[in-house]
Amino acid sequence: MAASDEHPPDGWAFLGIGDPLLVVHEEWRGLLAVAGTDADARTTPVAVYQSRNFVRSALIRSRFPVHAMAFHPRRALLAVGTGRYDGGYFFEGELLLLHLKTGAVVSLIEHWLGRQVRGLEWLDEQSLRVLMAPPDDWQDEAARDHGHVAVVSRTDWTTVPAQSLTGQDLAGPRIPAPRPNPREAAQRAVATLRSVWKAQRAAPSENL
Repeated sequence: MAASDEHPPDGWAFLGIGDPLLVVHEEWRGLLAVAGTDADARTTPVAVYQSRNFVRSALIRSRFPVHAMAFHPRRALLAVGTGRYDGGYFFEGELLLLHLKTGAVVSLIEHWLGRQVRGLEWLDEQSLRVLMAPPDDWQDEAARDHGHVAVVSRTDWTTVPAQSLTGQDLAGPRIPAPRPNPREAAQRAVATLRSVWKAQRAAPSENL
């Protein structure tokens, strides 16, 4: 079967990460980060591809669902925000930093429970804006729709050691932070993949 301009004939199974749930495309470096689903629901795969040919260059598996990803503006790094509600009290999770050249990954939050990370944005080469759920929902009925935002600065993120972000680093004001609809998020992920696929399919003919 010929490949479609809209999507591959077998959907996105060729990516090897299950159903895509979150996609981040960095056009200027031609990089594509995709978080998917695992068949046993125990881990969440995160893969990085070359967007021009969909060749995979890195793959890691998170202990928690992935809510945010952001490529560093200059370095070969991908920040990955993960987490979940533990079912009774805490919002736990990790802030992962994937080194794209080596495939090494470090978990940055010092506390053993971590924090559920819901949003990530690089403000510049040294500063990462992190949106987190509250640590817990004890006597806090609005915890699921609010978060704490902090800006973490490091001179060189390639040398940041594991478990080095303290509670002080992650302290910040509380803001409204409604959780996105998972179905809508998955639809946006597929739309982004479809756009990249169409551009990749069109590229050879455009260069003739």
